[in-house]
Amino acid sequence: MTITGEVGAGHAHRGTAAAVVARGLTKVYGQGDAAVEALRGVDVSFASGAFTAIMGPSGSGKSTLMHCLAGLDTVTHGQVHIGEVELTGLDDKRLTLLRRERIGFIFQAFNLLPTLTAEQNIRLPLEIAGRQADQVLFDRVVETVGLRDRLGHRPAELSGGQQQRVAVARALISKPRVIFADEPTGNLDSRSGAEVLSFLRTSVRELNQTIVMVTHDPVAASYADRVIFLRDGLLVSELFQPTPQSVLDTLMKLEA
Repeated sequence: MTITGEVGAGHAHRGTAAAVVARGLTKVYGQGDAAVEALRGVDVSFASGAFTAIMGPSGSGKSTLMHCLAGLDTVTHGQVHIGEVELTGLDDKRLTLLRRERIGFIFQAFNLLPTLTAEQNIRLPLEIAGRQADQVLFDRVVETVGLRDRLGHRPAELSGGQQQRVAVARALISKPRVIFADEPTGNLDSRSGAEVLSFLRTSVRELNQTIVMVTHDPVAASYADRVIFLRDGLLVSELFQPTPQSVLDTLMKLEA
């Protein structure tokens, strides 16, 4: 049965406005007989100040959904709103500006510049935008991700977990409306992955950040407040206060 996400989002964070809303989201790749419908009319919202994971079997549309929500891919039909702004009506210039000012990204590959120190990598988005860092926020973010004694180190001098924490801090520093994380622990060992996920959860609790994360890992998903599940381009289930076992059980039902 297809469901929508509004009821659940309100239940988890009653009274909070939605940071991201999708209505009738459809994405078709190719044309004619070769057309593939990756998303099939998805309705979902993500509450502000919440940590949501997107899961589903391979080919379910989870990465496509995140890319459409973040303005990294165009939609065939439907609408996406980040706050009060409709992404699907923006030209390339305004979309680029919105992504720079309202959206943070964390990827499986850390995407750090090797010649810059950790601090310079963290401050880079603000430098590009010509904005001054809020020093109070910078100090708070650095403390949150535990990087105070590593700010002068370049990526090659940091562990994988530390590099991903730099990437998390970089995403947080510009105070985005929402952070999209695509398999953020995919290149990390279990201990480093747990550290990064803890920092993401802390940023939601202490910095009121909104995070939407795609993952295939039930343990990673258990750090979220809510997990939504896709199958064949449709939103088919959701969990609140998930555990690794409840996530795994739901996935097994979807793949049966």
